[in-house]
Amino acid sequence: MENFPQRRDPQTSNLRASDSNREQVSALLGEALSTGQLAYEEYSERLDRLYQAKTVGELEVLTSDLQVERHRPATSPVSYVPGTNSEPENVIAIFGGADRKGRWRVRRRIRGLALFGGMRFDMTDAEFEAKEIEITINAVFGGAEIIVPEGVEVRCQGVGIFGGFDVQGGPDIDPSAPVVVVKGLALFGGVGGRVKRRKDR
Repeated sequence: MENFPQRRDPQTSNLRASDSNREQVSALLGEALSTGQLAYEEYSERLDRLYQAKTVGELEVLTSDLQVERHRPATSPVSYVPGTNSEPENVIAIFGGADRKGRWRVRRRIRGLALFGGMRFDMTDAEFEAKEIEITINAVFGGAEIIVPEGVEVRCQGVGIFGGFDVQGGPDIDPSAPVVVVKGLALFGGVGGRVKRRKDR
């Protein structure tokens, strides 16, 4: 049985681990096996621990003694401002446009309608009310763009019918950053997204 190193980042070590966190660590362990840093028995043991781990800290100790490249978002942490209002924010763009950018508050739930119009949600410098944000966009002969900071996990659950619905985050997930769940419908329209580096403050 190995004696694993201690956790190195107390600020995030107690956060619950996500499937994305496990996938990243699994890839690092595979790299260490291929370069000879881990024997197969060591690799197998750490892989077992990987799927038993519940926190980010438990995952970090599995690779902290390995010479592997760790990809971490080079951004400032996002800002959280908890809100008490549970009502969603409604954004409408009919034969026109709607734009959310700069220092604005991202509500826990946002509903957007783009009808022969367009809208953009730039969250790069925004403040988030919750750890998980749900955005529902219905774009009919219209479009929407969702811009998230580096490190934010994006889950795209929208549907495109004679249109496109594809909102993706970056490859590197920060466990302390929020999760943005994007839902809705693009009918003869398009909903897309991209990642943008967050400004240092």
